[in-house]
Amino acid sequence: MSARKADTLGGRAAIVGIGATEFSKDSGRSELKLAVEAVQAALDDAGLTPADVDGLVTFTMDTSPEISVAQACGIGDLTFFSRVHYGGGAACATVQQAALAVATGVAEVVVCYRAFNERSGRRFGSGVQHREPSAEGAALGWSLPFGLLTPASWVAMAAQRYLYAYGLKPEVFGHVAVTDRRHAATNPAAYFHGKPITLAEHAASRWIVEPLRLFDCCQETDGGQAIVVTSVERARDLPRPPAVITAAAQGAGRGQEQMTSFYRDDLTGLPEMGVVARQLWRSGGLTPADIDVAILYDHFTPFVLMQLEEFGFCGRGEAAGFVAEDALPLNTHGGQLGEAYLHGMNGIAEAVRQIRGTSVNQVPGAARALVTAGTGVPTSGLLLGADG
Repeated sequence: MSARKADTLGGRAAIVGIGATEFSKDSGRSELKLAVEAVQAALDDAGLTPADVDGLVTFTMDTSPEISVAQACGIGDLTFFSRVHYGGGAACATVQQAALAVATGVAEVVVCYRAFNERSGRRFGSGVQHREPSAEGAALGWSLPFGLLTPASWVAMAAQRYLYAYGLKPEVFGHVAVTDRRHAATNPAAYFHGKPITLAEHAASRWIVEPLRLFDCCQETDGGQAIVVTSVERARDLPRPPAVITAAAQGAGRGQEQMTSFYRDDLTGLPEMGVVARQLWRSGGLTPADIDVAILYDHFTPFVLMQLEEFGFCGRGEAAGFVAEDALPLNTHGGQLGEAYLHGMNGIAEAVRQIRGTSVNQVPGAARALVTAGTGVPTSGLLLGADG
């Protein structure tokens, strides 16, 4: 993949299986057990068996190594195994790596997975409590002594600047929260099933870190999600309609840090997602007007608005109005604010359901979906499409 020219990965691999555990606040079982359940469910969905799998991809933050998952699932020899760094930014990149392995013949069937007890176990929202010395951790030394200890506090700095630059009020973030919760309300798998909110309820929710309120922040969830990737040719012989990987990209911007990139020239955008956007549009041969549904990483509402602007769906500072108008079907599963926080992997599954035509909030005729991974960190994205 080059940031300057199109690549040739698109159309050579497809997602053929998706599987998940229930999404809860206390799973009552190990993270390895969650991973195994999700992988087995995804293989069942794909019409494949553990014997078919020869590749596994996950996140560096996952506590269940590829070889442990392979052993527990009854998977045999592996010819490809990989992990992607930077937390939620890894989500779409796991599928990219799987597609690269399939397209080059390194592996035939690759399963991407993520499993954690993020509510009953380690809660990311609790912030930095202990960290071993590292080069990337040194950047936090410029923020932690001043009380910026949590992801919400790091995002709040960029959100405050965004509001100031465009003359907006914190209430504009509510459009994202209301949209997500509206979709979650009709999704039986969502934690907030049957619980939509209004703009007034968003505005009345308590402050977490100004300008972020409670309903601007994603959930903490226990659960697992898995995705099965194979060649487009093999996909056509499997029971489910494939979601073809039209394009896949990773991106890190100049001066990139992990959610504390406060020394860039401009804090009102997400340059790392801009890198991803340019690559996806170039390699996929598509434009924003071609997208039927967008599943955008929503750990915090302000970064959803900035993503829409980075991808060119609307002008700078205009995304809140764009969302309010329902100009584009967005996070139809309820997102991480409404369905579950699975580091973005459940968003990929929703995009697959949209392409299959099986989403509980189905967009009629959806044939092209945009999916993004975590923002504020080095990140990734996918364009998925119907076969043919």
